[in-house]
Amino acid sequence: MTAVAADRITSAEQAYSVAAQLSSEFAREAALRDRERRLPYAELDRLAASGLLAITVPAAFGGADLPPSAVAEVVRLLAVADPNIAQIPHSHFVYVNLLRLAGTPEQRQRYFGQVLAGGRIANAQSERGGATVADIATTVRPTGTRFRIDGAKFYCTGSLFADVLAVLTRLDDPDQRSGLSAGEYIAYLPADTPGVRIDDDWQAIGQRTTGSGTVTFDGVLVDRDQLIARDAAVRAPTAYGAYAQLLHAAIDAGIARGALTAATEFVRTASRPWFEAGVTRAIDDPLLIQRFGELSVAVTAAEATLTAAATAVDTAVADTATTSPDLIAQASLAVAAAKILADRAANEVSSALFEVAGTRSATTDLNLHHFWRNARTHTLHDPLRWKYHHLGRSLLHETPPPLHGVI
Repeated sequence: MTAVAADRITSAEQAYSVAAQLSSEFAREAALRDRERRLPYAELDRLAASGLLAITVPAAFGGADLPPSAVAEVVRLLAVADPNIAQIPHSHFVYVNLLRLAGTPEQRQRYFGQVLAGGRIANAQSERGGATVADIATTVRPTGTRFRIDGAKFYCTGSLFADVLAVLTRLDDPDQRSGLSAGEYIAYLPADTPGVRIDDDWQAIGQRTTGSGTVTFDGVLVDRDQLIARDAAVRAPTAYGAYAQLLHAAIDAGIARGALTAATEFVRTASRPWFEAGVTRAIDDPLLIQRFGELSVAVTAAEATLTAAATAVDTAVADTATTSPDLIAQASLAVAAAKILADRAANEVSSALFEVAGTRSATTDLNLHHFWRNARTHTLHDPLRWKYHHLGRSLLHETPPPLHGVI
């Protein structure tokens, strides 16, 4: 466990206030951290100590039990300042949610307690080499009274900063010695478990400080009570996937707002007017004013659609008594629409920043291109074309979206 004395947040309003304060702090050196690839260890300590990472812990276990909409707004506020820091706890919130949906009472008590104390969870989920991203080669197999994990994971965002790794595995037990049902399991294990190796080898053009490197597992031993069957969350109507995708949309919306804010400040203070405009200040160029209006609409639309999607996910998650498939489907489709608009706004505005700000904005010392690099990298998580597809099928065929979690 990280030695962090975490505060307790008790309301959405308090969470927003704390997130806004941290966002202001994190923004000051975001471009410098990106340029130097300075990993945000101190910033993550601040985030953990703030209590924001525990805002979804259920009230029965001592948490604020805030809804998805509150988490999305916290993530968006952080992403305006530094989308790297905003993305790092994405999997943390997702796997806290998995505990809520599928963990045993004992597992919830243990891991929720760690989260309340400032503990951080990171993912070890994606793999390379399979026919598709959905193919999982990392295995968990019974050995004596315990289980052994072997495999390699990539794009393990936040793993460098984590106390606990949530490892996606496939049960390898043809003789059914374990008594577990076939399928995929998430193993929750301390990041310093023997046999775990975390490599700082992330080399993408953007999101450079997310700690999204490689994690390998060589004969890692875990106990039965560290395993949670994933089917309870992803093969049933639970809004698990909509929740996770909502947070991705929040990151993109935050990037769009951050890029627009940076462009506005630069044009106000540093840009020169184009001579044909016949004005002395760039901000008085009528064509530039119109372009800023267009960019503002793109960002405002992304934020408004994010809010609407968050409300839909809140409604679906709150419907625990009946678990209505219709509400789950509506939430997934609302999030798909929000993700599309946030993706488009993040990429458009971060690119248009240079168009409106002029040549001076392209200097490497300013590193304003980190907005575009972050947007371009983060929005590669899942293709928009399939979101359009599921939205279209819903209209034409009245077909609900699938439950696989990346709509």
